[in-house]
Amino acid sequence: MKKLTQTILVSTCITTQILGSIQAAFATEEGETPANHILDFSSVIQNEGEAIEGGTLRYAVVSDEPFTGAFNDMFDTSESDSLIMSFISPDLYGYDENFVIDDSGFAKVRLDADKLTATITIPEGHTWHDGEPITIDDVIIPYYMIGHPDYSGIRYGYEFQNVVGMDEYHEGKTDTIEGLERVDDHTLVIHYKEFSNSALQANGMVSSFIQPNHIFKDIPIAELEDSEYVHGNPVGFGPFKVESFTPGESVTLTAFDDYYKGRPKIDYLQLDTVSSATVVQELKNGNYDIADLPTDQYDLFKDASNFQVAGNLANVYTYIGFKMGHWDDELEENIYDETLPVSNRELRRAMAHAVDNNAIGSQFYSGLRHQANSFITPNFADYYNPDQSYPEYDPELAKSILEEAGFVDVDGDGFVEDPEGQPLKLNFGFQAGGEVAEPIATYYIQCWRDIGIDIELVDGKLLEMNSFYERLRGDDPEFNVYQAAFGLGGDPNPGEFFGRQEFWNYTRWTDEKNDELIERINSKEAYDFDFRKQAYYDWQAYMMEELPAIPTLFRYNLTAVNNRVSHWDINNIQDIDWTHVQLLADTPIKQ
Repeated sequence: MKKLTQTILVSTCITTQILGSIQAAFATEEGETPANHILDFSSVIQNEGEAIEGGTLRYAVVSDEPFTGAFNDMFDTSESDSLIMSFISPDLYGYDENFVIDDSGFAKVRLDADKLTATITIPEGHTWHDGEPITIDDVIIPYYMIGHPDYSGIRYGYEFQNVVGMDEYHEGKTDTIEGLERVDDHTLVIHYKEFSNSALQANGMVSSFIQPNHIFKDIPIAELEDSEYVHGNPVGFGPFKVESFTPGESVTLTAFDDYYKGRPKIDYLQLDTVSSATVVQELKNGNYDIADLPTDQYDLFKDASNFQVAGNLANVYTYIGFKMGHWDDELEENIYDETLPVSNRELRRAMAHAVDNNAIGSQFYSGLRHQANSFITPNFADYYNPDQSYPEYDPELAKSILEEAGFVDVDGDGFVEDPEGQPLKLNFGFQAGGEVAEPIATYYIQCWRDIGIDIELVDGKLLEMNSFYERLRGDDPEFNVYQAAFGLGGDPNPGEFFGRQEFWNYTRWTDEKNDELIERINSKEAYDFDFRKQAYYDWQAYMMEELPAIPTLFRYNLTAVNNRVSHWDINNIQDIDWTHVQLLADTPIKQ
């Protein structure tokens, strides 16, 4: 897997308190990359020893907010809920190291580009946690739930809209979806309006959802999200089932005897919410076996003796976004507003050049995060352009860009007015969480103020995570600029995040050329690898020209694995082979 290597430049706009430490720790010759910028971690941990019978694996779900407890793929919106659900009810199908659908999961998927169909076949003889048999109706019902006009979640995207007859069903004109052809109890043929190369990718064109039809068929769609089967009592078919649940705090799972890949060798999986501030000490104290590690605390755990650290490059990027419009529920489309201050491309360019993201990655994350140059992560090696240029740190250039675009300080207060001579005042949305959130937010604000932009935090403070995303999704007018992160899942297709008709496009930016470039990625011609690769390269280049958002950091995932855990593979956490996971002691090893 390719890694980005960039020169570490020290930002002059970092506050006085932290500037000295950056200079001391990262004083390298220009053009030299610090040794800790490229890190090598194993993604698989093996510990030898005699295994105990059964036992309880203790998993720390690292979060500074209580998990919402929306234990259903159609409604969960947090990483914590999604993680917990992966143990209860896995995806419908499997995929390989390139996120291409394969036969490693529960269902088999066969594509026919000429007929515009996907045939899904599930095995016979398997049951849900409550003992009811799994049938093809469980694959069909998510389409009727998510496509329904009363559906309150956010999953109604391309993989549903592209099904023949879905528009009519979604508009309430019919009670059936024409494109869902039920062949028998274990076979479904899905007819699509169009085919794109995303069909090959996990969660690209073919939905990976499977839900217990015998439960949800009798619940009104408008009441689904608040039902007990979403909050606290989910019925899945995965390796573990829910035994007990304390809202927002913990979940106790017990092994499912009839799991289709074989019963786990451990008896229980205990998942507790643990704050990022205390998780390292909790691990050292022997309270947990597994936990994602906060990379901003690397120095606290790098020499730990009772657990090993597994790591890989995450399929996630952090970004600075600009709010340039709103979502129209009736049209189901993003409405771009060119009159908003941040709709000015030159303002966005200047803000991009004003910050040094490599310095942030080095100082606050020990080199475990580094400059992102694309909205495609390096994990998609066939499509990611490692040579894509990006706005490098240059505050003087940033000032020049502002001046040339008409952003000048008219009244001498140190801050620029807009090109019409009106005051320019921006608000920056930033989440609370971890020790570095506040200094990083302060860093960005100071950088932008140093080039003459008057900007401050939304409400004058960091925002609690759930409140932040509620306001972001709701297009709160107080949000002009924000920092967030986005996980690409199994499909690098940018339509979901930057598409005109995609709710996940939180910037609300739309552009005809962007539409055309995304259409090229989705075209029939893109089945040709060279054409597809060039289409992705062209889109990445255009995004670095327009900058509706600024990709800031790629990151490593780091996971602590206690020395009593026999095997753990972080590359396959969503579908880990639980027959290989055993415990070598009754309780986690202490430091």
